[in-house]
Amino acid sequence: MPPRASKRKSAPPNSASVTSSDGRYVFLSSPDGIEALCSDLRVDYTDVRILMLAWKLKAENQGYFTQMNDRLFSSLALNLDEWRTGLKALRVDSLSKLKKMLTELENEVGKPSNYEDFYSYAFRYCLAEEKQKSVDIESICELLNLVLGAQFRPRVDLLVEYLKVQSDYKVINLDQWINFLRFCKKISFPDLENYDATQAWPLILDNFVEWMREKSIASIGICCVSRRLLIS
Repeated sequence: MPPRASKRKSAPPNSASVTSSDGRYVFLSSPDGIEALCSDLRVDYTDVRILMLAWKLKAENQGYFTQMNDRLFSSLALNLDEWRTGLKALRVDSLSKLKKMLTELENEVGKPSNYEDFYSYAFRYCLAEEKQKSVDIESICELLNLVLGAQFRPRVDLLVEYLKVQSDYKVINLDQWINFLRFCKKISFPDLENYDATQAWPLILDNFVEWMREKSIASIGICCVSRRLLIS
């Protein structure tokens, strides 16, 4: 994931820590710490299950996106009490049990009621400051790919493309974020036939649908011109 990392607050000094496989003492809220933990768990540090783990442990501290090897990944921001309390409640006391829990998390998050809660949590997870209400477009694009990409890939690809080329919005708020999921679940794609701009959709989605329709018309025009050239 190539874009630059969002600006985030530095890791707190009392972050939860674990011992990695090579004996290093690492912090879960630092890039080195999360990379070491992911290495032990044998998952990629861009894996959405790391975010699911923060959700499951009910981490209240904000996490952040940071950049490593030209890829953005989320870093757990758990204080020591959250880490200990969360794992104790889940009866996880070893790395093997944590690995098993990551697998089970995908099924748990996949339940409709849990997924909506996780989806909202993912947005709040990116809020770096206490009074922050919105997330920058670049981080939103990464987050869309992370939490919606597997389920709604064609929609997410076009939405991310639109967000990157438009210039009206620099940040996204929670209401807009929630409506992205609603759009993906309810609107027929790619024809968009059941999209009604008079309903309670945020303006950014009205603009996205208009952009998509213009893009479709332009594509049809190009195809017609190409056919004429071939015939002639």
